[in-house]
Amino acid sequence: MRIDIDTYHELLQTLSRNKTRTFLTGFGVFWGVFMLLGLIGGGAGLEQMLSSNFEGFATNSAWVFEQQTTKPYKGHRKGRWWSLCLSDVERLRQQVAGIDVVTPVLSQWGVHAVVGDKVFSAVVKGIYPDYARVETPKLLYGRYLSDADMVGHRKVCVIGRRVYESLFPYGGDPCGSKLRLDSTYYTVIGVNVASGGININGSANESVYVPIPLMRATFNRGEQVDLLALTVRKGVTVTDITPAVKHTIQRAHEIAPTDDDAVMVFNTEVMFGLMESLFSGVNLLILLVGIGTLLAGAIGVSNIMMVTVRERTTEIGIRRAIGATPRMVLAQILSESLLLTIVAGCSGIVFAVIVLQMLQMGVDASGGATGHFQVSFGAAIGAAVLLSVLGVVAGLAPAMRAMTIKPVDAMRED
Repeated sequence: MRIDIDTYHELLQTLSRNKTRTFLTGFGVFWGVFMLLGLIGGGAGLEQMLSSNFEGFATNSAWVFEQQTTKPYKGHRKGRWWSLCLSDVERLRQQVAGIDVVTPVLSQWGVHAVVGDKVFSAVVKGIYPDYARVETPKLLYGRYLSDADMVGHRKVCVIGRRVYESLFPYGGDPCGSKLRLDSTYYTVIGVNVASGGININGSANESVYVPIPLMRATFNRGEQVDLLALTVRKGVTVTDITPAVKHTIQRAHEIAPTDDDAVMVFNTEVMFGLMESLFSGVNLLILLVGIGTLLAGAIGVSNIMMVTVRERTTEIGIRRAIGATPRMVLAQILSESLLLTIVAGCSGIVFAVIVLQMLQMGVDASGGATGHFQVSFGAAIGAAVLLSVLGVVAGLAPAMRAMTIKPVDAMRED
């Protein structure tokens, strides 16, 4: 389809005759593209922000903790408090098929972590090295706790991000430094900067991780544990093993088999699944709303071009009379439609990128959960291609009507 300079000049003059109508139609396409790309970029950024709250946590993990009993059983009254213990770890390993990792966690809140004249109120967590398979650390410096630390009762610790920033405000590698927890000194061997937002028995950012055998002795915790963290094997879901986990714990601690509220299993696998389903629905809604708005803009372009053809019936008839071919008329109308669609659409792409970039700067400045509010290059190119197609489609009906105009009929209308 060959269009000369005079045709484009005439096309611009035609569009300028109906400035208000042209502007409103172009704004419809502009808004449609902005909505489509803005919603895609915003939805992706929001999904990443929410996903960052689960950073480091295994998608097939669960947490077991105790609650008051709600039913009397074997001489025990209703409302009895009970405690998980270290022997429950081995029970679950041996009696519940499908478990991959099960590890105990001890927690102590409000412990003063001191380095020099700096003090931070931290959560001390006693763990085994296999806890890293439930909540994966992100080490900025040093290493994680090892089996040798457990066997040797070494006074070592791994500190969270906020603990590190508060006790070592000048930065640098703190490994090898002495940190006092209440009256006991520990050697810092690592800095964990994992930023997950799930707060289970204390945030990772505010925690100091120590070997669990050492914590049991230091804080006189005996056999009691606060939590049991577990993951399941490939092909097994946490939901599948939850009844067996509860039954094993209930039998060991003389809890009524029907007292499900006394043994709580926090299933992170369900949360991951719900979030995935939620954003699948949100992405589908974004696509439908964006494309619907874009199609509405394209219909507007088709309508304005139809009105333009009707108003220019005489002009088109004269052009036909002096030698213009149907193909030339078709090219002119399609060019007008394509130009209007592409100019308005590309403006919408640019505006969407600017708005998303401003939103990204605001999120980065807040220092909270991170998300990338951006439109991919592929999405922008796809939108441009879609605009070109819609521009041609929107101009087809008006162009076909223009091609059917005969010089005699045009003169009669005039």
